[in-house]
Amino acid sequence: MRVAIATESFLPSLNGVTTSVCRVAENLREQGHKAMVIAPGPAPATFAGHVVRTLPAVPVRGFRAGLPTAGVRRALRDFRPDVVHVASPFLVGARGLHNAESFGLPTVAIYQTDMPNYVKQHGPGALGRGAANLTWEWVRRLHERADLTLAPSRPTLEELRAHRIPRTGLWGRGVDTRLFTPEWKHDYETLALKHALAPNGEVLLGYVGRLAPEKELHRLTELAQLPGTRLVLVGEGPSRNELGARLAEAVAASTGRPNLPPAFLGPRTGDDLARAYATFDVFVHTGTKETFGQTLQEAAAAGLPVVAPAVGGPLDLVAHGESGYLFDPEIRGDLARWVAELVDSPSLRERMAAMGPAMVADRSWSSLTTQLVGHYESAIASRAA
Repeated sequence: MRVAIATESFLPSLNGVTTSVCRVAENLREQGHKAMVIAPGPAPATFAGHVVRTLPAVPVRGFRAGLPTAGVRRALRDFRPDVVHVASPFLVGARGLHNAESFGLPTVAIYQTDMPNYVKQHGPGALGRGAANLTWEWVRRLHERADLTLAPSRPTLEELRAHRIPRTGLWGRGVDTRLFTPEWKHDYETLALKHALAPNGEVLLGYVGRLAPEKELHRLTELAQLPGTRLVLVGEGPSRNELGARLAEAVAASTGRPNLPPAFLGPRTGDDLARAYATFDVFVHTGTKETFGQTLQEAAAAGLPVVAPAVGGPLDLVAHGESGYLFDPEIRGDLARWVAELVDSPSLRERMAAMGPAMVADRSWSSLTTQLVGHYESAIASRAA
C-alpha cells in the first residue's frame, strides 16, 4: 500500500503527534508498505526509508505551524497514494483533505489534539467559550471531508460524536515496550542519575512532556512540599522559566525542612528518555485536555505507578487503585492526596508498578499499525463504494 501522511508536526519537534507519525512510518516500512510524509519544515529529507516533503512554517507559541501551500497538492500528485493519512489535522491536514478530495483519494483523519479546549483555555470567560465553539465548527467541517476519523480513546470518541463528527472509529496508540521497560532501573547510568537527583533517598515525582500552559503544570505546586520528595521534569516549552520560578517558590515556602528544588532535565529521546523514566518513583500527569496520553503508557511500560486526571484519555490508560490513581482536577489538593498515598507506601508503589507492563503488553506499535492498515482498507473500500 502507498500511504501519504500529512502531519501538523514532525521532527525535529518532539511531541505526541511526531511520535505517533514516526512509529507508524517505521512500522509501515517493516510491514512492506511505502509512505511519504508531508510536514512543516525544517525536517529530515527522509525518515525510515520514506521521502519527507516539507512545507514552509511559522513559529506559534514555540510550535512550528505548517503553512497549507500548494506543495501539499504537488506532493500528492507526484506520490499517487492509495490512501491519505492526516495526523491531527488543522492547517496542513485541512489542505491535505481538500486536495485528496479533488483527486478522489480515500482519507483517514487521526484526531489527536484537543484544539477547541486549548483555544478555550487561552481565552477569558465568554470569549474563550465562543472561540471554542467556532473551533469545534472548524473541526467538524474539516472532519466531514474524511472518509474515516479515528479517536485515540473512548472518552474522546464520545466527545467527537457529541459534536456531530461523522464516520468515527477507535484507534489507540502503541508503545515501544522494547525501549520502555523496568530493566532500565538496574542500568549503571540510571543508578548514577538517580543518586544525583535523590542524594538523600528522596521519592522522585516525574513528569514527561511539553512545558506549556495547556499541560496545566501549575498543579505541580501541590506536590512541591510533600516531605521527602523531589519533582523531576523532562521536556521543554514556553512555560519553562515561569514554571521553574513558581515551583522553586512553592518549595521554599515549606514550613518544615524544604525539599530539593525541582530538577529540569530538558528534552530527552531514546535510551536517555527511558533512563529518565527509570529514575522516577511515581509518574505524574496534570493536563486535562489529553485525547490520549502517550507518556502515561510509556511510564506504565517502564514500571511506574501513574497519577493522572480523571478526564479524557487517562480514563482508558490508568486503572484506579490498580496501576495508579485518577485524581479529580476540580478538587484542589486531590492530586497531592493521591500522590502522598504512594509516597508514604513503598509496597503500594511496588505493587502498582508491577501492573503497568502487563497492561501495555499487547499495545506494540506493530500491532497498532496493523490495525491502522485495516482502517486504511476500510476507507479505501468506502470510497470505492
